[in-house]
Amino acid sequence: MERDLVLADGTIFHGEAIGANVRTLGELVFNTGMSGYQETLTDQSYNAQIIVFTYPLIGNAGINRDDYETIQPTVKGVVVREAANVTGNWRAEMTLSEYLQEVGVPGITGVDTRALTKKLRTVGTMKAMLVDHATEESVNEIKHTVLPTNQVLTSATKTPFPVPGTGRMVVVVDFGFKQSILRELTKRQCNVIVVPPKTTAAEIKHLDPDGVLLSNGPGNPKDVGYALPMIQSVQGKIPLFGICLGHQLFALANGADTFKMKFGHRGFNHPVREIATGRIDFTSQNHGYAVDPASINRDQLMITHEEINDHTVEGLRHREYPAFSVQFHPDANPGPHDADHLFDDFMDMMTTFKQQGKGVTAHA
Repeated sequence: MERDLVLADGTIFHGEAIGANVRTLGELVFNTGMSGYQETLTDQSYNAQIIVFTYPLIGNAGINRDDYETIQPTVKGVVVREAANVTGNWRAEMTLSEYLQEVGVPGITGVDTRALTKKLRTVGTMKAMLVDHATEESVNEIKHTVLPTNQVLTSATKTPFPVPGTGRMVVVVDFGFKQSILRELTKRQCNVIVVPPKTTAAEIKHLDPDGVLLSNGPGNPKDVGYALPMIQSVQGKIPLFGICLGHQLFALANGADTFKMKFGHRGFNHPVREIATGRIDFTSQNHGYAVDPASINRDQLMITHEEINDHTVEGLRHREYPAFSVQFHPDANPGPHDADHLFDDFMDMMTTFKQQGKGVTAHA
């Protein structure tokens, strides 16, 4: 069955339908990863977005039961050059198209994704629609549709839940977290409690955690302003670690500003330099917003990492409090594991803080 990808500027790409037989509209973005399409599709940071995969063949390893980052994806659509109909991996349980149909996500194959990506790099991300037959009304609908701004609330958990362990107590504030974050914490025997994004500082302190992790998530960090008072109250009292959206919220809570990037960083091959040591890590990234370096109060926050290609801020550390953040994903499922040592740094920070007798009580 034929399907069209319609861009907000009127450009139309023709192809064949895969996945669910529904029309959809979202922000069109591209991902440069050569692998990990299942983790990408189930990453809540893609909430309300249509993903263009730049790698020409997607789906050759099928879909398995182990590599989900979330059970119910919130991605709006998928665009590929070629979707594999035959899988060659022993773990595969279904094809890519079968999976997309099962979760209600439409896709399109047969698109010149190279030309499409070059266009997005030139003009930036834009709204787009997947429909069976493009018309003039399709373009008008795209232009007049306002994209959602509540992606975090539609991605995150509504109620707290535990992930039992025997080690340090860590509260994960869920803004749309990836399961790989939990894997890294449980690998280190952490006793985890995942809480909703609007959880207050008082509620977190009542749990008496050793540390707080601000998770990744979708959308504009300025739409998540309700989390800033919590961060401001928690930092200094409980060790804090922010990842991706959590990094941006940590920056906003400390007076910095963020801006929307032209086409963002989405892929598994972004080189990041640790400024203090010169160490280079290849990182997994997925974000359309970044921290403005000119807005950072250098007496309060220190820039610890930068992206080598465009010098965007990739890491921050508070000069007074036990708190740090990174823009990339050190959990890195899929992708390189260069930066997973940051979880060990978080463990060490919690241990040092406790040894110094600065732990917070439930009523502090």
